[in-house]
Amino acid sequence: MSDPHAPHHRDHSEADPTLSKRGGFCSVPWSTAASATLHCLTGCAIGEVLGMVIGTSLGLHNAATVILSVALAFVFGYALTMRGVLRAGLSFASALKVALAADTVSIVVMEILDNAVMVGVPGAMDAGITSVLFWGALAFSLLVAFVLTTPLNRWMISRGKGHAVVHRYLH
Repeated sequence: MSDPHAPHHRDHSEADPTLSKRGGFCSVPWSTAASATLHCLTGCAIGEVLGMVIGTSLGLHNAATVILSVALAFVFGYALTMRGVLRAGLSFASALKVALAADTVSIVVMEILDNAVMVGVPGAMDAGITSVLFWGALAFSLLVAFVLTTPLNRWMISRGKGHAVVHRYLH
């Protein structure tokens, strides 16, 4: 009996040479997952840091600062992915669909994790942008987001989801 998932696995393993087949299932190297996570984290971090700096500098309530950071993380995360697929020749609408499919789950998880750390570190949100506590907590929050999101991205890529969607247009 044939593997009902074989066409699915064949499609994205052929589209991305970093994926290989083992025992009928795709095996995604950790380096591929880490690279996809780092790409996603780059856009998220730009938005997250910018939001935290703006919110803290303006003296916004912690909830407003978190909302601003999350919104900017999504904007910059999607924009970074769209930049690559737009260069590959996709229309703006198609590039937006690819970015939404590739990054939404990863950004949501990263934002939950890094904002939970920022809110959870006593005094970090109120420390101010000249404080080592603020920057240390922010750096730690992004590290936590990277470490805990990489396995999720590996799992999604192995199923043709997440950044595997982007790789179809870039390879």
